[in-house]
Amino acid sequence: MRGLVSLPNWGRFFSAFVILVYGAAAGVLQGAGVTVMTHGFNGNVDDWIIPMANELAGYALFPGADFSCYEVSITQAGTSASFLGGISPGNADSGEIFIKLDWSTLAGLGGASTGAVANAAVDALLSTGLIAETEGRPLAELPLHLVGHSRGGSVVTEMARLLGAQGVWVDQVTTLDPRPVPLFGDASVTTWSNVLYADNFWQMLGDGLFVPNGQSVFGAYNRLLTSLGGGYSSSHSDVHLWYHGTIDLATPATDTQAVITAAERSAWWTGLEMAGAVAGFHYSRIGDGDRLSAAEPAGAGNGRISDGFNKHWDLGGGLGANRAVLPANSGLWPNVMLCGRTGTGPVPAGGTFELALYYQSGGSGSGDVDVRTLLDPDANPWNGNGIEADQGLLMNTGTGAVGFHLDDVGIDPQTVVPGSYRVCVRIDDGVRTRFCYAPEPLVVTTSQQPPSIQQGSVEMTGLGLRFNVLASPGQEVVVEATTDLITWIPLQTRVFVTAVWEFLDADTASFPRRFYRPVLVP
Repeated sequence: MRGLVSLPNWGRFFSAFVILVYGAAAGVLQGAGVTVMTHGFNGNVDDWIIPMANELAGYALFPGADFSCYEVSITQAGTSASFLGGISPGNADSGEIFIKLDWSTLAGLGGASTGAVANAAVDALLSTGLIAETEGRPLAELPLHLVGHSRGGSVVTEMARLLGAQGVWVDQVTTLDPRPVPLFGDASVTTWSNVLYADNFWQMLGDGLFVPNGQSVFGAYNRLLTSLGGGYSSSHSDVHLWYHGTIDLATPATDTQAVITAAERSAWWTGLEMAGAVAGFHYSRIGDGDRLSAAEPAGAGNGRISDGFNKHWDLGGGLGANRAVLPANSGLWPNVMLCGRTGTGPVPAGGTFELALYYQSGGSGSGDVDVRTLLDPDANPWNGNGIEADQGLLMNTGTGAVGFHLDDVGIDPQTVVPGSYRVCVRIDDGVRTRFCYAPEPLVVTTSQQPPSIQQGSVEMTGLGLRFNVLASPGQEVVVEATTDLITWIPLQTRVFVTAVWEFLDADTASFPRRFYRPVLVP
């Protein structure tokens, strides 16, 4: 591994370059993450959250065929999890896990504060035993997208703060018309320095009593919704229906409680948002929209997409005061916040590709952390089929810095067969592990290394001349022969599955002398 930089200022030197890495990936196959959705005052997960989750796997860029869906319930009696749909997390090819966070029994008058709910929810994400099917792996090993409506907006931003206190970075926080209730002791809504991207969708069309109004959120891309009508006939609820319409792009679309008709498609989104196709969920990790875009969907002066990108640290988007500093951070968890190839196009087996990553690890800058690059045929880091391509130790950054690292990753032609792979970075401090997938696929083509005849394997047998041909799996090789070193004729052709072909020429005794060579088939 090479190119370690652990000082934040160096990240600025690479910013223009890394924007290209993370802002324009084609053929996206990114996967493996946890999406948490939760409700607000007197809400539940049955009405609109589960229907919204059911649409996620049908999203056009969803990175696989399978997923896992659970309901996590927080009550006075404790926290429990129940399986809702999909398959076991260890078997889903997308690696995606959807969590419907239900605190409905505590969400009414006399219930709990959002801070208390957030504490229980974070314990669930860090737990090694809450969901048996994860086989002891906490959900926090995967990138997190936290989505909350109304008081739920306070829950998810407070979850981000509490995760940050453990050193855990959050990929995205999405607030939908956030409305904490100070009378209930709810936490204020803000964006913390451990959040990579934040977006907030809100309205001021309610009466402030029966139909609450939302609020803007410091540090987020704030999209004020000014044209909400139809739907629920409640602008506060229409905000989560608006977000549903950026996942389910059908017309009509429904969350089972209200319907988005052609009229809403026309009125609710601006021209740049393309009737919901380039809005909301589009800027999630699954949607892969350009989070560094300077576009202003609601018009000039009404918020850029890039406003929500973390500029507390220079992570490719420059520096700026758009994050609240965490009041506490133990640095217990190591993190890779971003990773991606610096080049494009296929790479032959036996070749190399350059990988860029940003990471943060350790409570201080002493010691090091283990970082490995895996080539994964799917997007599930937990099923064990990733092929290790690179391993090394990087210096810990501590909680006051972010490291930037460039690495040349070799593709071993003996272990990596031609095909399409997801590039996965695994960071491990010996106790805790996190994963991050690059947003673009890596297509490995057949090795161009020439085949050879294994020295010492040539022998004359009763059946003829025998020798071993060495090549890489996936290569097509022809063995040619000649008697004059001028005219070569093909004898046998083989597509390699393993690295060795035991070749036999039964006609060799018919020639006074014969020469052989293995050649790649063009």
